[in-house]
Amino acid sequence: MRIGIDVGGTNTDAALICDDQVLAGAKSQTTEDVTSGVTSVIQKVLQASGHSHSDVSAVMVGTTHFVNAFVQRKSLLNVACIRIGLPLGSGIPPLVDWPDDLREQIGEHIYMIGGGSYFNGHEYATLDEQALQQAAEDIKAKGITAIAISSVFAPVRPDIETKAAEILNRHLGTAYITLSHQVGGIGLVERENAAIINASLQALSRKVVPSLHQALKELGIDAPLYLSHNDGTLMSTDYAMQFPVMTCSAGPTNSIRGAAFLSGLEEAIVVDIGGTTSDIGGLSKGFPRETSDASDIGGVRTNFSMPDVLSIGLGGGTLVKHDEQGIILGPESVGYQLTEKAMIFGGDVLTTSDIAVANGQMKFGDASLVSHLNEEFIDRVCQAMKSKLESAIDQLKISAEPIPVILVGGGAHLISGELKGTSRVIHPTNSDVANAIGAAIAQVGGRVKRLFDYQVEGGREAALEKAKQEAINNAINAGAQPGTVKVIELEEYPMTHVQSHAVDVKVKAVGQLGE
Repeated sequence: MRIGIDVGGTNTDAALICDDQVLAGAKSQTTEDVTSGVTSVIQKVLQASGHSHSDVSAVMVGTTHFVNAFVQRKSLLNVACIRIGLPLGSGIPPLVDWPDDLREQIGEHIYMIGGGSYFNGHEYATLDEQALQQAAEDIKAKGITAIAISSVFAPVRPDIETKAAEILNRHLGTAYITLSHQVGGIGLVERENAAIINASLQALSRKVVPSLHQALKELGIDAPLYLSHNDGTLMSTDYAMQFPVMTCSAGPTNSIRGAAFLSGLEEAIVVDIGGTTSDIGGLSKGFPRETSDASDIGGVRTNFSMPDVLSIGLGGGTLVKHDEQGIILGPESVGYQLTEKAMIFGGDVLTTSDIAVANGQMKFGDASLVSHLNEEFIDRVCQAMKSKLESAIDQLKISAEPIPVILVGGGAHLISGELKGTSRVIHPTNSDVANAIGAAIAQVGGRVKRLFDYQVEGGREAALEKAKQEAINNAINAGAQPGTVKVIELEEYPMTHVQSHAVDVKVKAVGQLGE
């Protein structure tokens, strides 16, 4: 019996699942400390199901703690940014593309170190250990405890970063060190950015994760705790504390996974309609489709694993206006103040929820307060909402063929009827807690993303087999049952611009959580 929890900006959702059956769902307002909101929603979902705390065998949490902290510039550590690449790799310095306020938050503590390799793994300069020692002395004098190490083509030669970390540890003792090859892919600046973000969140991760453990302890739940990964799988709390950046897109990811579970579909477009926005993502083989583009987090470009999600200003609290040009939807929203400002609750602001209630699509609040709305006007607003969503879905589709669309989230019933460019529209049961369900049913994942030289590895088949086995082993080491692990994703990107047999290989394997 598992409890899945998704901590959102407005609500914290929970779902209790046993043997692939949803026993109960619950919502609670997200609290500033987050932990008390998690405690409250667990008590609600257990009470609704009639089960006790001792029945719970695992708890899975998807949280926006870390991405919110970075976006809001809160609770961030000063970071020492060490780039290994001289005499090459200095054309674009670290942090050059960061917003000014973020650079001030983490400090511009930049250390350029000699060493590095070409794309084929051959060193063009040995690691400058003396420069590293001098950097360590300066870092220690400044009292900095978070360090991000990046080197040129680190996914090919991760040992260069690893050796640098060993040297720093000898001189600094205790420090939070993030190695870029552990969080990002090919592309020095974006990978370096991901490592710096991760390093800046280290202190917060060591506060948040233990507080979640403490919440379970206070509730009397003696069960393992897992956090949701960006790619729709689970990670241990130790891994999450080391790599908090890997939780940044857990919310949309959990919704997509939950939609797949509730609908039984493996290929579809998922629309998660909340209070302020709608998050639209692709579902491929039962998992979120990952973006191939650089991802923007708080104004910083990164290249680690993120779902391909498009957010638009359409939610249950979206303001509805009209003028000579026609219907205007948002982008303003009343958000969590819906129950105070919307007309169906006695307020004076017309929202999309008011329209849905007036049209009979949703039943909450007082429908009599919107009974005066003109039927033609209601139809025009409904059509405007559908058109806005149809346009966004069209952007996410990878072919012109009609594809099923699954609507989930608290505002899922804002949309009714057919949508252009889709084969069917599905409103699954328990769609309002799809995000929590996605957390509860998540599997354990193992990943490999690095360059392989097919000639050196003994040919393409031998190299791919090595990569697949490595991903499978990573999943098992993360807690997956050995007999259940399978490879669900394999991608090859030949490096056509270089004279070698180098190929960027990406493999993902998943398996059931071990007992």
